Amino acid sequence: MPPRLVIIPTYNEQENIRDIVAHVFRLEPEFHLLIVDDGSPDGTGNIVKEMQPRWAGRLHLLERSGKLGLGTAYITGFKWAIANDYAYIFEMDADFSHDPDDLVRLYKACAEQGGDMSVGSRYVKGGRVKDWSWDRVLLSYCASLYVRAILWLGVRDTTAGFVCYTRRVLQALPLDEVRFIGYAFQIEMKYRVIRKGFRIVEVPITFIDRERGTSKMNSGIFKEAIIGVLQMRFGGWIK
Repeated sequence: MPPRLVIIPTYNEQENIRDIVAHVFRLEPEFHLLIVDDGSPDGTGNIVKEMQPRWAGRLHLLERSGKLGLGTAYITGFKWAIANDYAYIFEMDADFSHDPDDLVRLYKACAEQGGDMSVGSRYVKGGRVKDWSWDRVLLSYCASLYVRAILWLGVRDTTAGFVCYTRRVLQALPLDEVRFIGYAFQIEMKYRVIRKGFRIVEVPITFIDRERGTSKMNSGIFKEAIIGVLQMRFGGWIK
């Protein structure tokens, strides 16, 4: 079994799922895919089932009963990956805002450059955001600055959701204690990784706004992140 598994949470991604799966399976070295679908009303899960015979043993599906949140989808996927002996586990969006070709660079940052975790970063040299309005870019960048100031993280893109974990990192983290399910989930995971003494490598990427489908971002997710950072820093519940 190849050691690399990409986890993609989905909710109403029928416009993107066929293309993102096909693109990942064209990459070298070989990657496997785990789709964690939260009962998409548009039939995303059924589309994945239709594709599975073509990529038997490489395309996997976990179906959940409803929209349970990004963080819990990844935690479910992490546990599945560990149980199935994958050595490198990736997070990626289904909407092509993350370029699948960059999976190879994230993998090499861990496998060849000594990273315990690698992050596709918009805010290191060579990274950028494409097709966002200036105010959205400013909001995202300021959010990252806020997180770094409160948590003292040595990571420039603290909210990035395009990452690679080594197996030993996920095995060392108390996954059942991860509290946040939205935007703050990505921050909490990086904070826990650093608090455990692991090394994070940032890889410059170009983040592209989705062209098809609907964004899942909302005000509640931002609120969770703002309050959650303070809870992480001063709440005393991450040792």
